[in-house]
Amino acid sequence: MSTATVLVATREARAGTGAAGEQLLRIGKELEARGLRVRWAADARDARAVLRTEAGLAGAMVAWDLEPRAAHPGVAGGGAEVLEAIGQRFKDLPVFLLMSQDSQGTGADATAAIAAADGAEGDFERLPLWVAEVVSGYVWPLEDTPDFIAGRVAALSRAYQDGVLPPFFKALRRFDDAHQYSWHTPAHAGGVAFLKSAAGRAFFDYYGERLFRTDLSISVGELGSLYEHNGPIGEAERNAARVFGAERTYFVVHGDSTADRMVGHFSVMRDEIALVDRNCHKSVLHGLVISGARPVYLVPTRNGYGLAGPLPPARIDAEAVRARIAGHPLAAGALAPGAQYAVLTNSTYDGVCYDTVQVARALAPSTPRLHFDEAWFAYARFHPLYEGRYGMAVGPDTFDDPARPTVFTTQSTHKLLAALSQSAMVHVKPSPRAPVEHERFNEAFMMHGTTSPLYPALASLDVATAMMDGPQGQALLDEAITEAIRFRRTVVRTGRRIATAGDRPDWFFGVWQPDTVVDPATGARVDFVDAPPALLAREPRCWQLEPGAAWHGFEGLTEGYCLLDPVKVTLTCPGVTATGDVAPWGIPARVLTAYLATRGIVVEKTDTYSTLVLFSMGITKGKWGTLLDGLMDFKALYDDGAPLDRVLPALVEAHPRRYAGLTLTRLCQDMHRHLAEAALIGALDTAFRDLPEPVTPPQHCYQRLIRGGTERLTLAEAAGRVAAAMVTVTPPGIPVLMPGEAVGTADGPLLRYLGALEAFDRAFPGFHSETHGVSLDPATGDYLIECVRAPS
Repeated sequence: MSTATVLVATREARAGTGAAGEQLLRIGKELEARGLRVRWAADARDARAVLRTEAGLAGAMVAWDLEPRAAHPGVAGGGAEVLEAIGQRFKDLPVFLLMSQDSQGTGADATAAIAAADGAEGDFERLPLWVAEVVSGYVWPLEDTPDFIAGRVAALSRAYQDGVLPPFFKALRRFDDAHQYSWHTPAHAGGVAFLKSAAGRAFFDYYGERLFRTDLSISVGELGSLYEHNGPIGEAERNAARVFGAERTYFVVHGDSTADRMVGHFSVMRDEIALVDRNCHKSVLHGLVISGARPVYLVPTRNGYGLAGPLPPARIDAEAVRARIAGHPLAAGALAPGAQYAVLTNSTYDGVCYDTVQVARALAPSTPRLHFDEAWFAYARFHPLYEGRYGMAVGPDTFDDPARPTVFTTQSTHKLLAALSQSAMVHVKPSPRAPVEHERFNEAFMMHGTTSPLYPALASLDVATAMMDGPQGQALLDEAITEAIRFRRTVVRTGRRIATAGDRPDWFFGVWQPDTVVDPATGARVDFVDAPPALLAREPRCWQLEPGAAWHGFEGLTEGYCLLDPVKVTLTCPGVTATGDVAPWGIPARVLTAYLATRGIVVEKTDTYSTLVLFSMGITKGKWGTLLDGLMDFKALYDDGAPLDRVLPALVEAHPRRYAGLTLTRLCQDMHRHLAEAALIGALDTAFRDLPEPVTPPQHCYQRLIRGGTERLTLAEAAGRVAAAMVTVTPPGIPVLMPGEAVGTADGPLLRYLGALEAFDRAFPGFHSETHGVSLDPATGDYLIECVRAPS
């Protein structure tokens, strides 16, 4: 067990003088003798700082007469302020109220004793009634011995520290503490095998013995079974279901990709129709390949930056879906005319999230099963800003109708919550219309799972759940959202300061977000950067994508349908706008992110003129301040025409014939001109809007692929052929070609777009696109894509 910390917040914390102060010091020493760490705070400001920074807090002693912060309207005093802060951040933390010594008598005579009793009674009567509901007890430091007081505090603190551990992690620690010999897999036997070689010893020393001692086999019965969902593992899953608002939750240790395949394989079978958001992860396609389903793709809107938006409401209503299925070439061979399953991405990579209840109502006539892929959105349930924006919000309390579909949510827990890589969850909220019997879903779970799960990964899912349970979950998200808002405002304000100063070129980077917001209290519209931070952090309407607003550039939206997630911050570069206007000059984002990488700043995603950074719970002011400094430095280098070999030396060294002698400014302008002339963003938009013609289900193509029935062809040779594998370009990371779809003509949208990418890669080596499903001819550098072999 790690060292627990106790906060002691009192005016006497610094002085330690007088009878009360000296007694408190003795109590502190007794707490330390019991293995507890004491953090002293002399006023409410210090105490709140401890609450923010001391994650291992296990108890607190707070003086009611603590000095408050300079300005805190509406709160009686420092003690009340600290108790309020504890309630906002901790669940059931043991708190003792330190009572004033002024009313205490000496106890030497009856009069003094009566005065002491009356004083204590008066102290209680002066306290608000709510105090009794939040504190664990009261302490008059001079009435009991330091040993007794410290013992009370220590006992409750230890119990609290043990109680915060979630079920599986607690059992895993208990098993590790038992120091049992291992007679089962894995063969390293608690790490001992690594100690028998130099490389193994280095590995063991690097990670430490505890990791290997907790890397266990499913043979350890007291930890439960991941497949039978019993014991501490089953208890942990049930706890997660409660916390995440599901009826049933399953822990997955092969990432959200496995979770997507699991749900897809369970929900739809061979030759049934699946409605699939074209802005889907490739694992959704893999689920279709495995199940043999016939996909009917739903096309999201896009904007001038090339960012994928939501599926517009008009494209998911019953009539629109019915018409799309009726006109689909693969629907003719389906087992039934309607869809058995629909899958949407929520939120999108760039942070656009749906009103999920509205989406469920719209799709209910079209499908009995609805899957929200929330790989990047596992935190949504824990902050009021996202109310009604996540899959598990759809249930009988929000959609009380026999037509309500069963809802699945898959979450990549490790992406934006605190869990180890590959840790994921499946949440289920079934409806009577499409029941999900656990034993039958468990068959799909076992088919895609592993009999050798990494127990530290399972424990991290358990701990991630515990971290979000109760007020601390919202407190953690509050910090991330607040820092994201501060960064967003600072970028915009920096741009304004540059424009006002007039001592340098007046351009700067922007942030993709609303220009103005409406204060619901006054009805007044104010600039985003002038809106109170508390309003931006609490009011969802500040982040909604208003229909027709130029800042987002998406068409066909309705009021309240979509919201922009503030923690997903998209920085925009000069060159284009959200509505597609192209400027005479610009700074392609790939150049910016290449420079940031030299500063040790690695972004999440780079598009043509935008880049995405994520404000997770691990963000700090220092971290985003470093990013802002990098943006400022890039501007200075660009404005000064800095030599490229000083800005991107590795690039010039790798491709001297292409880049030697260039400046940063010249590179940006050459690249911008190339992108504008190739109309790359427009080609991307057309390729996504005008989908290729479906010819055969994806599973048929996979069968051809593994039996030698496919061949890799250049773009010119691929015209008129059928794709055998998915082609996904990153950025933006969305499939442009699916197995079983016609590649199209040489001048069609798909080959024009891929041809433009191929030309860009040739023109700007070192900035190539990451294109899954495309290989390069080693001799010519030509793009090669997998196509179904033509009949001989």
